[in-house]
Amino acid sequence: MSKRVTIYGGSGFVGRYIARRMAKEGWRVRVAVRRPNEAIFVRPYGVVGQVEPVLCNIRDDASVAQVMNGSDAVVNCVGILAENGKNSFDAVQAQGAARVARLAAEAGVGQLVQISAIGADPASNSDYARTKGLGEAAVLEHFPNAVILRPSIVFGSEDAFFNRFASMSQLGPILPVVGADTRFQPVYVDDVAKAAVMAVKGEAAPGVYELGGPEVETFRDLMAHMLDVIQRRKLVLNIPFPLAALMGAGFDLLETATLGLVSNTMITRDQVRNLRRDNVVSDGAKGFADLGISPTALESVLPEYLWPYRPSGQYAAIKNSAKNMRTH
Repeated sequence: MSKRVTIYGGSGFVGRYIARRMAKEGWRVRVAVRRPNEAIFVRPYGVVGQVEPVLCNIRDDASVAQVMNGSDAVVNCVGILAENGKNSFDAVQAQGAARVARLAAEAGVGQLVQISAIGADPASNSDYARTKGLGEAAVLEHFPNAVILRPSIVFGSEDAFFNRFASMSQLGPILPVVGADTRFQPVYVDDVAKAAVMAVKGEAAPGVYELGGPEVETFRDLMAHMLDVIQRRKLVLNIPFPLAALMGAGFDLLETATLGLVSNTMITRDQVRNLRRDNVVSDGAKGFADLGISPTALESVLPEYLWPYRPSGQYAAIKNSAKNMRTH
């Protein structure tokens, strides 16, 4: 009988890649999400009935335990970049992670994989990084043999990073960024999924792994790389941290004053705090090399999904070819 894995947040950006790979490995996959009707797209990852979206509220013990029932392994991918109502950083990333680990230990689950983030630190002044750190500590307290994966900024066709800035670049001659000199080590989403699958199958030693791609680049350099791919010339303008903090406070205040009717989708104070720190693999940290995985380079993936942002979209290559013919 095939084994079963429950993936909390399995329809999210990283979770769906893990779900797809686990299905290919022959496992039965439960995709535990808040809105199963919006996660129907995961079903074709396997044969009929192999991959199923199920309702789960990570803030509720009974809900988390129910979808975990009968599972051989559990992966927790649930995380948020901004708070929304009851889904606060503490409730989701600290208490939610603790709940999954505690109930997994009580249920005798064989393997637990926690998707965290580089920079996770219980002592951080960023609520995002602090609760990621508290979540890790709780996971290891309840489930000492867990595997914790800390990726840097994750890229791939559904990402909220390169897609967002590529879209912004269509609006005017300037592309504003906060923390232009902050360094990142972008990691391909399917490489993170490979690491998670190894951990689920017991092929990765317990502990914390920091996952970064082959390139370490500043935010400014990443934007230049992205602009080159989408064939647009823009001025990358750095917004100083003091000004960005004021902007974040203003947008946060607007969201609070409107009782959430106006969501802060621009930048929050907490995101500004995070952008002050480099997001790269720590010296001496376990990583892809320890898992035998060669991380994928940016240039081999970005053109595959950023082409719609080119001035001529899918016809950019044809137009460039035509220009070359005229010049010869």
